[in-house]
Amino acid sequence: MQFQQLQYFVAVAETRHFTRAAELVHVAQPSLSQQIKALERELGADLFLRARGNITLTDAGEALLPLARRILADADTARYEVQELVQLRSGRVRLGATPSLCTGLLPDVLRAFHDRYPGIQLLIEESGSHDLVRELARGALDLALIVLPLPPASPALTTVELLWEDLVVVSSPEATAPGRGRGGVSISDLEGERLVMFRHGYDLRELTVAACRSAGFEPGFAVEGGEMDAVLGFVRAGLGVAVVPRMVAARSGRGLRVTPLARPGLHRTIALAHRSDVAPPRAARELQRMLLER
Repeated sequence: MQFQQLQYFVAVAETRHFTRAAELVHVAQPSLSQQIKALERELGADLFLRARGNITLTDAGEALLPLARRILADADTARYEVQELVQLRSGRVRLGATPSLCTGLLPDVLRAFHDRYPGIQLLIEESGSHDLVRELARGALDLALIVLPLPPASPALTTVELLWEDLVVVSSPEATAPGRGRGGVSISDLEGERLVMFRHGYDLRELTVAACRSAGFEPGFAVEGGEMDAVLGFVRAGLGVAVVPRMVAARSGRGLRVTPLARPGLHRTIALAHRSDVAPPRAARELQRMLLER
């Protein structure tokens, strides 16, 4: 099995078209087809079902695809690791983070990292923790800031707790204050409120909905499906209230009323994670150090 054959296989699997795959990897289509057939002969199984205008993966192809992607990603990481200069004058870091952390925690740390290592390229993947765990597992990220606990059946990851963060309620200053005007608002007070809710896959959505159900009610949504910036904008417009991290509220509080949650409140634990079987590249390790020492 050759590395190049895996590249060709993944290109066909992602484009579902031999000609487009050949263009993607800059090789003649007959050469690509020959290499795919050679790979199939070596594996002793067809990887694609070939019908005119319809290329689909066989069961063997479905089994090989995540492994091939991981092999290619690991090789790519190795290439960058070797190419890094001793003084960290070049290289890249692929960092995943939840949208709230991109808004609250990362800007200052990334600015400090960029000032110290201007030649290091920063690639940021913004997504929910479940998606970031999958991206780490397949080798598409070097590090990720995720919310603990890890989802069930997670791959082998090394995690280091980074911070413990309070959640608060944000609302429009022009609307009636949540919690009947008291200094704090309890989860049960949200029963009569219309919530502006994040899209499915957001850790904040799952945490808020679970807290409401534990308090004995099903939350009502004024609008749902937004990312962090959209949710804050909808709250400013008076559509409803939202539960967000205190750090986000502090940075984005203009035009928002921020009300703390009464004890015991809601909290979340943020951790820095990477694959246990692969050490992060040197530049990623330096960013990891800066995050832990922030």
